[in-house]
This record gives sequence, structure tokens and C-alpha cells, in this order.
Amino acid sequence: MKALRVKEQTADVTDVPVPDNSAEALVRVVKSGICNTDLEIVKGYAGFSGTIGHEFVGVVDRCEDVPGLVGKRVVGEINVGCGVCPLCLDGDSRHCPTRTVLGIHGRDGAHAEFLVLPVRNLIEVPASVSDDSAVFAEPLAAAYGIAERVRIEADSKIAVIGDGKLGLLCAMTLKLTADSVTLIGKHREKLAIAGKRGIAGVLADETDTLRNSFDIVVEASGSETGFASAMDLVRPRGTIVLKSTFHGDPRWEAAKVVVDEISVVGSRCGRLAPAVELLASNRVQVDDLVSEEFPLENAVSALRAAETKGILKVLLRP
Repeated sequence: MKALRVKEQTADVTDVPVPDNSAEALVRVVKSGICNTDLEIVKGYAGFSGTIGHEFVGVVDRCEDVPGLVGKRVVGEINVGCGVCPLCLDGDSRHCPTRTVLGIHGRDGAHAEFLVLPVRNLIEVPASVSDDSAVFAEPLAAAYGIAERVRIEADSKIAVIGDGKLGLLCAMTLKLTADSVTLIGKHREKLAIAGKRGIAGVLADETDTLRNSFDIVVEASGSETGFASAMDLVRPRGTIVLKSTFHGDPRWEAAKVVVDEISVVGSRCGRLAPAVELLASNRVQVDDLVSEEFPLENAVSALRAAETKGILKVLLRP
């Protein structure tokens, strides 16, 4: 099969064997989505070598444990735990100390014709959810997962920094609860997408009047400068939520965190089942977040397109 592989900060589409693991389900990938983490892995983030990609929708091709899943359309939780530690036994492998992570750590990913995942990681996709929308289940889950880490109220005043795919999804999910959500970015056309959902948009160079204004600031820019911006915007005793992953060493004012008693919270993966439900119910609509689609054999060109200023989601089609 063909797969988009990364080695020593170089990405190429190569031929590799189809995964052969009878203990897990074999999934034929229908579409996969390129995200900022993929781009950062190519630069060296996480030190990963192998097939990248963790956003996908596919069809179960083989499943010895649950034959009834064969032919079903699925998305998948990307963290695969050991199954025996207290976290896994409690039903949450996201922080299992020996977990593998699809296309990020210890496990080949979704930018390929096939992938394997345990049955427990698969979530069936309702017929009402299109393939293009289903690809967003994983990043939508990550956005929706903010509410697991921070209490969101109707009167919470929230800012999201970054008008890329993740930033837009964060703003959309937060708007489901909070009345006041502001998206801060560099692209008028992306802020307009948020505006259709009742989310205020502000250009990044026009935020001087918003300093110290927000109860919660979500940093989703994918840039190391995003944290400094969040520090400017959050009110004393407010909360900063960090969503970005990038290859670099951020610098920030530790003294301001202390003096203003700011809470800094990390937020990584959410659960996919609630995200699929949001898509199925149309509470979150993502059809206008896809910019381009490439065949898998042109995946290197797709990576370059995904890095282009102003681009949103780029899909791969095996």
C-alpha cells in the first residue's frame, strides 16, 4: 500500500506492507486530514518516524474480534493504551504511560491506504455524516475537550487566538455554551466563517483595547507567540488554555503568571463519540472548513498546500 512517511524531517509517499495485526481491526482509509501537528512532525516535533496522520474516516476491512464491524464506516480514538493500567481500566487511555498515538508516537498513522486500531478505539459514523465532515471528528473532539479541563459558563467571556482549523473549531464548540466568544486571527475571510456562527472576529493587530478583558483565553494559533498574546488578553485570575503543539521552545513571562494569579491549563485530546454526535446533530457544521483535496500519491504537494497562508483543511484521498 501507499503511505505518507516521515524520516529525518523528510516526507515522502512510499510503498509499505499493509498492516498485519490480527489483534486489531484493519481499516481501509477513505479520507484523512492534514493538521498542524503533521506539519510540525515533519519539522521534528515528537521525534516521530513512520506514517503520519491521525484524522481519518474509513471502512473496517477486517475485524476478527467483532465480525459485525466489517463494512462499517468508522473514525478512531488516536490514543492506544496498554489496557491494564488504572487509567485504561477506568476507560481513558489518553494518558496511559505506555500508550501509542496514531501517527504521532509509536504507531503508524492515517495518511495511508490502511491502518490498524483496536476495536475499542473505533466509533461508527452515522449515515447522516459525510466523509468530509467525519474527518473532523478528531480535531473537533480536541476542541470540545476544552470543557473537560475548564468550566465553561454562559456568561464566560472567552477569546480564542488563532483562526486556523483548530481555532475555528474551538470557537464553535465554546459558543455552544458561552454567549461571548471572540476569535482573534490574521485572516478576514476566516473570521467571517466564525461570524456566520455568531462569533465575534478581531484582527490580531487590533486587540489593544482588549487587554486583560477575558476570563478564558484559548491559545490555538500554532505559534510560540500565541502564549504572549494570551497573557496580554487574559484578566487577572483568569485562565489560559494551551492547545498548540509546535516544534520549538516558547518563552513567556513567568512573573506575570504569578503576579496576576493566572491559571495555565493544557488541553490535548478529547473524546470522539461526543464529537461525532455534534456532527450528526448539526450542532457544529464543518462543510466550509475544507480548502482542498489531493490524492494520496500527491501527499507531499498537499503538505505544502497545508502550509500556505490562509488555507484551511487539506484532505487526502487514497
